[in-house]
Amino acid sequence: MLSYTLRRLFLAVPMLLFVALVIFLLLELAPGDPMAQVPLTVPPEVKAQMREALGLGEAMHIRFGKWLVQFFWIEPQVFIDHMFGTSLSEGQLRVLSWQHRGPVMDVVAERLPQTLWVVGTAYVVGILIALPIGIYSAYRQYSVFDQAGTFVTMIGYSIPPFFSGPLVIALFSVQLAWFDFVYDTTHEVTDWASFKVQLGQMVLPVMVLSLQTTAQISRYMRAAMLDNLNQDYVRTARAKGLSEVVVVLVHVLRNSMIPVVTVIALGLPAVFGGAIITEQVFSINGIGAQLIDAIRANDLPTVHTLTFIFAVLIVLANLLADILYGLLDPRIRYD
Repeated sequence: MLSYTLRRLFLAVPMLLFVALVIFLLLELAPGDPMAQVPLTVPPEVKAQMREALGLGEAMHIRFGKWLVQFFWIEPQVFIDHMFGTSLSEGQLRVLSWQHRGPVMDVVAERLPQTLWVVGTAYVVGILIALPIGIYSAYRQYSVFDQAGTFVTMIGYSIPPFFSGPLVIALFSVQLAWFDFVYDTTHEVTDWASFKVQLGQMVLPVMVLSLQTTAQISRYMRAAMLDNLNQDYVRTARAKGLSEVVVVLVHVLRNSMIPVVTVIALGLPAVFGGAIITEQVFSINGIGAQLIDAIRANDLPTVHTLTFIFAVLIVLANLLADILYGLLDPRIRYD
């Protein structure tokens, strides 16, 4: 397993470089000067620094090479400096965002906690709710619980966040006045009272996002369980006198989790970029909202960097899914 993981990571390097090149070339085809919309309030020395960081006026391959060096060599040094107090990156040009007048990765690090707080929590909550629903719906197929679960999950899967978001705001915030609908991104959790405030403002966006996750994963879980419940090994296990709890939660669940793991792992990148609409509805300053702002402002360095980060997350999610295959099914061998 270790050699397989290392081999996959090694093979992912040229693939990610190709993805970075494709994103760079697509952004190069965008019309206009990347510095054309820089606000007049930006000082000339900052503009000159941005032009140097972008490599404007130089050949395309030099600009792409500059971005690679900044992303893969300078940014890790910045991280080491931040962690250990060194000065490895001092005086080196980083990937700069003209929109925020500073390094792109600093903005990502500033907004990432907002995304993890809300979207990450919603994903975990959605999985924890979806798995029991899918398991019990399959075990009690065509029961009242299964019919009700199918109805609710199909509604949840059909309603997009741009509709369910305003709907829960109108119901729980306007009519019932239980929760605030505006997410305070400046709020800091320092004690139990501030933690409760944080939970209160997370309820509505988590509700909207977890509804989508629950609907999707519970359907996959139900289908996988139904497929395995009718297998011969299940009848053999029951014939041996094993309890239903052991048959369902040990034998059937383990084999049923293999396709569901794919859905869960490939959904991980959505934690960082797929909740763009929900972040817009609840005014959450996450990195999904940052990508939308960067596209609107023609902030090419930010768009390039964020898009590449999402590509890296997708590759890592695929690798995680393959590793979990081997852990769940010993018949799968990678060496």
